[in-house]
Amino acid sequence: MADLASLIEAMRERADALSELGYKVRFDLTDTGEAILLDATGGSVEVGEGSGEADAVLRLSTDTLDKLITGRIGPMLAFSTGRLKVEGSQGVALKLAGLLEQD
Repeated sequence: MADLASLIEAMRERADALSELGYKVRFDLTDTGEAILLDATGGSVEVGEGSGEADAVLRLSTDTLDKLITGRIGPMLAFSTGRLKVEGSQGVALKLAGLLEQD
């Protein structure tokens, strides 16, 4: 299982691609009770621990988030198999999915 710090660092490494998002997304980690807030609203990307307001909230395990970031599972597969649940704007979630799939 990936820890919070390594997940945040992996997201920061993808900041260039994620900067096109233009929204705030919160990742609620179901297995640890922690949250990661990705803020791509200011032209740059800030990623950190936090439970603030977001345009979309993704509920998933640390393992699923690690697999999404590293490309070992696609966002649509994670959603369709119930490993990923979306609250708020599904359009934002779809845009994030597209950015995660780019390499």
